[in-house]
Amino acid sequence: MGSKITDVLIVGGGVIGASIAYYLAKKGAAVTLLDRGRLGTEASSAAAGMLGAQSEMEDDGALFQWARRSRSMFPALSEELKDLTGVDIGLVREGLLNVALSDVQEAELRARALWQRAAGERAEWLDASAACELEPALSSRVRGALYLPDDGQVEAPKLAAAFAQAAITLGANVREFAPVSALLAEGGRITGVMTPEGPLYSSQVVVAAGTWSGQLLQGIGAELPMYPVKGECFSVLTPKPLLRKTLFTPGCYVVPKAGGRVLVGATVKPYSYDRKVSLAGLQLLMARAQELMPELAGAEWERAWSGLRPQSGDGLPYIGAVPQLAGLYTACGHYRNGILLSPLTGQMMANLIAEGAAVDDEEEEEEQLVWLFAGEGFAEETGGAAQSQSGWRAAEAGSAPEENGLSADEQAMLDAFAPDVREGSKRASLNKRVEKTGEPAL
Repeated sequence: MGSKITDVLIVGGGVIGASIAYYLAKKGAAVTLLDRGRLGTEASSAAAGMLGAQSEMEDDGALFQWARRSRSMFPALSEELKDLTGVDIGLVREGLLNVALSDVQEAELRARALWQRAAGERAEWLDASAACELEPALSSRVRGALYLPDDGQVEAPKLAAAFAQAAITLGANVREFAPVSALLAEGGRITGVMTPEGPLYSSQVVVAAGTWSGQLLQGIGAELPMYPVKGECFSVLTPKPLLRKTLFTPGCYVVPKAGGRVLVGATVKPYSYDRKVSLAGLQLLMARAQELMPELAGAEWERAWSGLRPQSGDGLPYIGAVPQLAGLYTACGHYRNGILLSPLTGQMMANLIAEGAAVDDEEEEEEQLVWLFAGEGFAEETGGAAQSQSGWRAAEAGSAPEENGLSADEQAMLDAFAPDVREGSKRASLNKRVEKTGEPAL
């Protein structure tokens, strides 16, 4: 292997890759973050920023547990990132109304309220009168709404930018316009990545390249089903705020932003890399938004855009060590929960990688002892090793295990998202889901 340039290489500079870079940099790791374009300009920039830990969840499984734990990190994270970077991520904690427009939707939301309260979350069913009292701009067609006071929102582009800037402040290196064409491996472990400027070497590599992650991983024999889901959105401006809480209903969400800006999304078009915004998609969203809030008809047009959300075959993200190569990790397939799940994903991946790095150090020390007793230039070899040991891995060695290792609870969550879909894998046995072939429905 060539000379190592960094402790950890991260491929993908969206909100997930930037979060991992930030949490690794906090641990003192030498991190290099690579992106094929500018940081945070793909799915992260197109997201509405909803922190919907309860609004879309169908059961109290691993995704729900991960989501609500990640949501709880945002208040402290918001202050932490602002102190480090000066960037305000726009955290709003006004809650969310999951609106019912039919008998079927009402029954589903009432059932959801029951199991979420049983799980210890706040979830209150409001009849039409109570819902309209809370948000007077709601349509008279509303049958009621599930009020989720703890769901919230952030400004997604600002969150991604704050993670990246905080990582840089803590010493991370960023390389924009640095596309990765292949992963490099030797002797059953990752050795780096290939870029147009040549190879970059590291014994720890994280693939967090959104919907393009599957293509990179396929090159080393890791078959992780992944496809893009195109989502179209638009925003309008109102002379005065019409809404305080986010509205969510099947096929449409309405998110109030600062300054009277209202964001409406999103269409769902699986398997499409086409970034064009269609008139048909906008017409559908406009009709659904006005069905929720008739007053939006008089709003001023601002702009429209689209994003490609990375979806996995079973609807759950891939997070963890890739079994085909030692030292290779991935965090991808978050679909439309990337913003919400980014803090916990970054923290857990940093813990996992630090644990892997500690194992590598132990193996390296054993190899050096062999060289010592074999008389094969031990003095030369230990120079580089001592330099590595003096950095983040040495710092980790003196820390308490619960801070840097994975608890049983954390490992159980990671097992559900393990990037291993082979028959008999922990992921397959834990999730027991049928692979989706049509529209995703998390």
